[in-house]
Amino acid sequence: MSASHDNSTVASYEPPADLGRLQRLGWIFGALGVAASLAGFALQPTQFFHSYLVAWLFWLGIALGSLAIVMLHHLTRGGWGLMVRRTLEAATRTLPALAILFVPILLGMQAIFPWARPEAAEDPLIQQKAAYLNPTAFTLRGVLYLAIWALFAFLLSWLSLRQDRTGDLALFQRMKIVAAPGLAIYCLLATFASVDWLMSLDPHWYSSLFGVYFIVGQGLSALAFLIVMAVYLSQREPMEALFKPHHFHDYGKLMLAFVMIWAYIAISQLLIIYSANLPEEVGWYLERSHGAWLWVSVVLALFHFLLPFLLLLSRDLKRNAKLLSRVAVLVLVMRFVDLYWLAAPSFGHEGLAFHWLDVTTVIGIGGIWFALFTGQLKRRPLLPIRDPFLEEALADE
Repeated sequence: MSASHDNSTVASYEPPADLGRLQRLGWIFGALGVAASLAGFALQPTQFFHSYLVAWLFWLGIALGSLAIVMLHHLTRGGWGLMVRRTLEAATRTLPALAILFVPILLGMQAIFPWARPEAAEDPLIQQKAAYLNPTAFTLRGVLYLAIWALFAFLLSWLSLRQDRTGDLALFQRMKIVAAPGLAIYCLLATFASVDWLMSLDPHWYSSLFGVYFIVGQGLSALAFLIVMAVYLSQREPMEALFKPHHFHDYGKLMLAFVMIWAYIAISQLLIIYSANLPEEVGWYLERSHGAWLWVSVVLALFHFLLPFLLLLSRDLKRNAKLLSRVAVLVLVMRFVDLYWLAAPSFGHEGLAFHWLDVTTVIGIGGIWFALFTGQLKRRPLLPIRDPFLEEALADE
């Protein structure tokens, strides 16, 4: 490949100009959401922290799921991954900002987690877990999780950028060497994080499948998001002529697989707890099977699993970018509903008590996150220009 050809190739894959407009919209919505959330904090600080946790976990799930998928791509080397690798890498590079946004959770620990409150000293079961569930250990673990995830995101992005600049074929293998242990470490740390950030909201409850449920949910969030972004980019130059129906078919099949795995884990967890019939376990489900929470459970069954499952069975739908993006948007909305369903019943409200802060916090964090994401996406060509498998990825089906 000649130097002149390199330069023309780089230029041809430059991000579309209107990414800047999206970034500005992100900052605007972020500022409005943050301002409204701060007003809510002044009025109802406890509710603010409850809402903030769910919103932060939602956007963190997209970034971490993107990290997992990009590592999976490096290990499998499918053409599907090359087309969206820069989108995934840009999402992973927001992890340092999400680590900073973790600070309010540390500041509101007592408002969020029962085990962090002084009265926890009177609960024998919580005291048995005090060596693990205490503010110092919680803070140190959280910092460690986020630092390690950000490190892997940095390494893979850095190697990918070096590949663009040098074309060194050895970098292909180095990315695989980083991704192999990285994927295993991500799963291990995400399992612990699911205990810390969600399961410990009800420190009397326990599920051995919860970590897997948490990880699959993050993967599904990232897949839905990358489909939405892939459709957006496929409607603009330079990617308009490069994305083919078979690429979206691959993304649709992956999303169908994750929807099925999510449902399988959810049903398996329910059946195991139902069969054991232990008081400290069934109470968690009893809260979610009465009153308005029962209807939220039904909504999740219908719109997080059944409807996406039935729609994604269609080959024609998976190859239609616009229709697939609508399913992806539905899945993204249901991912937030799922996180809310996991967390909110443990906050001690009487029944379903959806609050306007649940909306403003997700908009505030989401606007900031999306502005940072689009800023990262603008910084590099939309395709890894010197990856040895790029021609294969761009080939017609």
